[in-house]
Amino acid sequence: MRIRQYQPADRDAVAEICLRTADNGSGATGVFEDDTLWAEVFALPYLTRHPDLAFVVEAEDGRVVGYVIGTDDTDRFEEWFRDEWWPRVAARHPQPEVERTRQDGTLIYAYGRRPGAEPYAGLGYPAHLHIDLLPEAQGRGLGRRLIETLLDELRRRGVPGLHLVASDKNTGALAFYDRLGLTRLESHPGVQAFGVQLG
Repeated sequence: MRIRQYQPADRDAVAEICLRTADNGSGATGVFEDDTLWAEVFALPYLTRHPDLAFVVEAEDGRVVGYVIGTDDTDRFEEWFRDEWWPRVAARHPQPEVERTRQDGTLIYAYGRRPGAEPYAGLGYPAHLHIDLLPEAQGRGLGRRLIETLLDELRRRGVPGLHLVASDKNTGALAFYDRLGLTRLESHPGVQAFGVQLG
């Protein structure tokens, strides 16, 4: 397996991997009424705004089996998400008045995305990432290499730090980030944030 730059032809594969790993590392098909919502919130916006900060794992047969995506400026990204990205898809996803389901919770999150909604960019970690690997690509060191590839590019751009946020139920991911030496940051209930200084 090899790591390479994302290409537009990989878009559907990234969306599929997002769905197949979205439920705390497990498949999320059928968790929401609309399976496409996962990628519309957590993957496709990054591919659209920052294809230059997207890297994929390509298997020997040419399939994409993992990715890392991100932004070098969280506040600017969240402003773009609110003003440009989310209006493109929001008509298919009405804003719920209260949170009754997991889909409601994700929609409330999406409608509430804005600069400063999360504190980590202002604490010296302006970049953030999302990473997902299918089971066949796990346990091979590819997750570490994906993150290192993105961090190297962020360092080249002079970005001082990066954060990421994981569900506190995703114990495998939490252990992985601990092994990478990322610093646990103060977090709100239900999630654990990590940070890394790049200077």
